[in-house]
Amino acid sequence: MFLAAMDSAVTATAAPQIVADLGNGSVFSWLLSAYVLAATVSVPLYGRLADTHGRRPVLIGGTLLFLSGSALCAVGWNMPSLIAFRFVQGLGAGAIQGTVQTVAGDLYQPQERGRIQAALASVWSVAALAGPAVGGALAQYGHWRGIFLLNIPLGLVAVRLLVRRFPVEDVRSGTSGPLDWRGALGLLLTCATLMTLLAQGGTPWPWLSVHSGALLTVFLALVLTTARIERCAVQPLIPGWVWKRRELAVPSLALGLLGVIMVAPLLLLPVYAQAVLGLGPAAGAAVLAGMTVGWPTAAVFSSRLYLRVGFRQAALTGAATVTVALVATASLTVANMHAVPFAVASTLLGIGLGLLQPALLVGVQAAVTWDGRGAATANLMFCRETGQSLGAALFGALFNAAGNQGIAVAADCTAFCEERVAAGLRYAYFAGAGFAAAMVLLLLAMPRMSFRPRDRRNRMTPGS
Repeated sequence: MFLAAMDSAVTATAAPQIVADLGNGSVFSWLLSAYVLAATVSVPLYGRLADTHGRRPVLIGGTLLFLSGSALCAVGWNMPSLIAFRFVQGLGAGAIQGTVQTVAGDLYQPQERGRIQAALASVWSVAALAGPAVGGALAQYGHWRGIFLLNIPLGLVAVRLLVRRFPVEDVRSGTSGPLDWRGALGLLLTCATLMTLLAQGGTPWPWLSVHSGALLTVFLALVLTTARIERCAVQPLIPGWVWKRRELAVPSLALGLLGVIMVAPLLLLPVYAQAVLGLGPAAGAAVLAGMTVGWPTAAVFSSRLYLRVGFRQAALTGAATVTVALVATASLTVANMHAVPFAVASTLLGIGLGLLQPALLVGVQAAVTWDGRGAATANLMFCRETGQSLGAALFGALFNAAGNQGIAVAADCTAFCEERVAAGLRYAYFAGAGFAAAMVLLLLAMPRMSFRPRDRRNRMTPGS
């Protein structure tokens, strides 16, 4: 998981060096978009493969694909080739992100999963803090290509451990059927069109323009076409039962809203800390560190909470905490407070997210058996990644609506634009609080589920 978590944080830091070396900076944003697109679209496909062929081959194969993409990125000769290789890398990341969560559901009982979720959240926290430092150091004192080569020794160690330690699974009684390649292609084209619309709309193209309108029309047509393909498929990429059962559909939608919400602090709070609070890059990151520390800390206690009060009530507690934290942060911008209250509010936000996500994830995994856990978990990850893509575009647009000329420019602004930066953060956080309040209402429709033992069918046999 550390490979996938570290990569985006490291790559973004080296943007100036990559553009200076390869040129074509106008399409640089697609280095991240290609990676996110491939990872998002491939997660449901890998979930199906994990249910039909086992977790072990998917996780090992996905890690090897990620390493192959990393090696190709290191030899990219121009921006288009680097973007293409980042897409390959993202295909590997899709296998890692969803399958790791599925394996955690296989190996641990619900009362133990809070601990492993805390460990996985810690990986993301360390990556968020260490990634920019590692990327910056490699770009400044070495070469940006080293960012991608760094993945290879770490990945080979992970593959060796998986080959030696991950037991061979018995999947003979698992679900079978042809893979839904038409659905996968439809999903890829749909998400690619949406990401293009979000990336181009509002900046190169006005939202109310012929280009944006045409792209929106294509997107809606692709949504309808893909939905028809999925309804007719023997083994659809996203099985219909994950949306027909409330205990699965509600957490999936809620995790999509969580994906939207978590973008605002990651994207805008460091900018506010530098432009308005006058902090340096390191101190600005420290304001956000409260969230990255509070999240895994709360995840440790999440299992105690959902075992005591149930998954629904635990998720509601986390969602309500997130709402309060977002409103508090937005209110601090009006009072023009210093850095410490922002760090406290950021920590409260992390605590809410740490209580919320494990309750949703473990609740879904506890409601399905082994041969459906891969698809159910992959659907959750797909919803979260899609939410993050939508959130990045939405909060970027709200930030610019306050008169800012872009997030990167705002970080270096002078006193005359501090109020615009503060207003942009305020708009984004109040919007995030609105999404969090909607999540609270949505979770009220989640069935009350208490702990029950996991599916005890033996799916693993000792490996050689």
